[in-house]
Amino acid sequence: MSHTIELISEFGIILLLFLVGLELSLDKIKELGTTAFVAGGVQMGGTALGGGLLAGAFGIPVVEAIMFSSTVVVVKMLEKRGDLDAPYGQIAMGVLLVQDLVVVMVLTLVAGLAGPGALAWADVAWGLGQAFVGMGLLGGLIAAAARYVLPPAIRWISGMTEGLFIWSLFWCFLVVLGAEALRLSPELGAFLAGIALAQLPQCHELRHRVHPLMNFFIIVFFVTLGLQMELGAALARWPLALALTAFVMVVKPLLLVTVLPRLGHGEETSFRAGLSLAQISEFSLIFGALAVSSGLIDEALLSVITLVGLLTFALSAFLLLYNDRLYAAVQPYRPLAWLGARQEAPEPPPDGLRGHVIVVGMNTLGRCLVDQLTAAGETVVAVDTDPEKLASLSVHTVHGNAVHETTREAADWGHATLIVSSLSIEGTNNLLAYHARRAGGPCSIHAFDRTSEDTLRDRGVRCVCGDGRDRSVLLEAGGAQARVVVSLLRDPRSVGPLLDYVGDTVPILVRVFEDHEAAWVEAQGGTPVRFAHAAGDAFMNWFQQTRSTAQDEPMSPSP
Repeated sequence: MSHTIELISEFGIILLLFLVGLELSLDKIKELGTTAFVAGGVQMGGTALGGGLLAGAFGIPVVEAIMFSSTVVVVKMLEKRGDLDAPYGQIAMGVLLVQDLVVVMVLTLVAGLAGPGALAWADVAWGLGQAFVGMGLLGGLIAAAARYVLPPAIRWISGMTEGLFIWSLFWCFLVVLGAEALRLSPELGAFLAGIALAQLPQCHELRHRVHPLMNFFIIVFFVTLGLQMELGAALARWPLALALTAFVMVVKPLLLVTVLPRLGHGEETSFRAGLSLAQISEFSLIFGALAVSSGLIDEALLSVITLVGLLTFALSAFLLLYNDRLYAAVQPYRPLAWLGARQEAPEPPPDGLRGHVIVVGMNTLGRCLVDQLTAAGETVVAVDTDPEKLASLSVHTVHGNAVHETTREAADWGHATLIVSSLSIEGTNNLLAYHARRAGGPCSIHAFDRTSEDTLRDRGVRCVCGDGRDRSVLLEAGGAQARVVVSLLRDPRSVGPLLDYVGDTVPILVRVFEDHEAAWVEAQGGTPVRFAHAAGDAFMNWFQQTRSTAQDEPMSPSP
């Protein structure tokens, strides 16, 4: 196989584990507390025990390959269903995060056991000692950086979206190099780098930015796995492959649905959470590759593990996508009644904002709308790509690009009463309107007049075509003899030639957006008209009129 393809696949797995680390928010584990640790411990312990018996029956070491479940598969399918905030989704994520913490320890152990002479007890002890000291040193440096270095650095660079993406990759590979220097696995370094960034408020934007690149490299990674897999050898051991697949698909969910009712969770939540974790992990393939390089297993067994991974990924994705229908089919038989699982009432909506107004773009108009909506008693969520513009606001804020799905989810896009864009970017506004329509919510989009020459002529307006900065055009239009001149140009400084041409003889009204633009126009002798204030007043008049006349009806689109 080409060394280039192998290198690209290694980059893919590093980015994959970096993304897995980005999902590991320590606050999520704290929120779930007992459920995450008990359910995760029971599933890993039960799987290790049953897997050990199964491995003993076949005479092979495969316990680590089936202990854990796939964070990537579960997160992607929960996102697709919109169930990340559902009770069963929260439990599944909590269990996965606890498993990921255990993976850190296992990877450290593997690093300590690797190398020549690893079977001698003295060498094992020395290798483990080096690995855990290196892990402690790397973890300490990352923790210090996450507290003192990363927050100000991310705040500084986050105004530039592409810069944020490049800087996060730089951080990932910097930690990977540190792990290599300490003789730890690069996968462990990428995972810890992601965990450090997951504690920052910009993690939603980072996930979105890394996803496309990660998807490309993961495709290459799985293609590489297919090229490496000895299909004939895997099929020759088909009883082992079927036994491992059946064990993962049956025993792992059964362990969860057994313990969750005893922790106070209802039947549906327990059933759907159990189905969510019926697969092996992406770490299983890494452990298998490390075991091959250490001489613990052969390539044929790695091919079997890869085949089991492909089967369980595909089957569990189906179970996750249709778990509500599967539960509806078995619910009349009360499948978990023997465990004392209570029948659940219809699931309430997850905690979050409801009936709020989302304002996208914290320019002068956006800030004006936020102030006026807040003064009117509305719950407002402000969205912008520049964290400095959000820092001074006293409302709910979301940092990120509203075109991205993760940003919209953070703003509870689907539960908003109204979505407002104050942006002057036509393409972005079109996308926001599209996503608002898909979410079934009304939107109000800031748009500019696009009057055509024919329309103006039909209304009796004399039109002069040309650049308003050209003196001959101003002369033809009779600028010096006008009673008043109004400029609607986007850039007020473009009015400079006009101000010079008419001097103080004709009053000139200039549309401005920002305070510094108004100051410049006044200094040149013109009269600034603050567009943001006027637009904000017009919007609030429409908004309050609609609220007062149609409290219980869907809001009509803003003109």
